[in-house]
Amino acid sequence: MHGDAISLRGMRFHTLVGLLPHEEKFPQPLELDVTAYLSLRQVGESDSTRMLLDYRHLYEIVAEAVGSSPHKLLEALCERIAAKVLASDGVDRVRVAARKPHAPIPGPLDFVEVVIERERGEPIP
Repeated sequence: MHGDAISLRGMRFHTLVGLLPHEEKFPQPLELDVTAYLSLRQVGESDSTRMLLDYRHLYEIVAEAVGSSPHKLLEALCERIAAKVLASDGVDRVRVAARKPHAPIPGPLDFVEVVIERERGEPIP
């Protein structure tokens, strides 16, 4: 397990997400964060791209998953992203957060957020 990480925070997309009829028809804003935990020692000490996890690769994983809308559940979208990030070389653990600022809540609210953390080789319940 490594304490090193690469994070992409505040990625913004418009997509179909939600269970309500209007959420299935009209795209709405969605914000995502992804943190991939892996050892950065060799990359940092050598200043070589040999063991590098390219930030663009992480972004492409998220953009591709979000682009495959519609999404009924934020939880399912986060799981899809986490599985793809964990399939990347060297990644031991991943944290995915998805925020929906226009959640259908009858009161003041900044956003609804779903956060998951998964590890490589973690048994699926």
